[in-house]
Amino acid sequence: MREILRSNDMVALSFATALLKDAGIDHIILDTNMSVVEGSLGILPRRLMVVDEEVDAARQLLRDAGLSL
Repeated sequence: MREILRSNDMVALSFATALLKDAGIDHIILDTNMSVVEGSLGILPRRLMVVDEEVDAARQLLRDAGLSL
């Protein structure tokens, strides 16, 4: 898996995951449980990961939707 987006903007991450899900692209968000460490401040970014074979398609999909990579 490779990282295609790193953000602490939960709206952008939710939008990105919805796009990927609709396109049938396997993905996962890592570091969601880091809020326990940071005290739920939202300082630490989450990482959106995609399987290696679909990285190019996922990046293009997010670019087309207006998410900067």
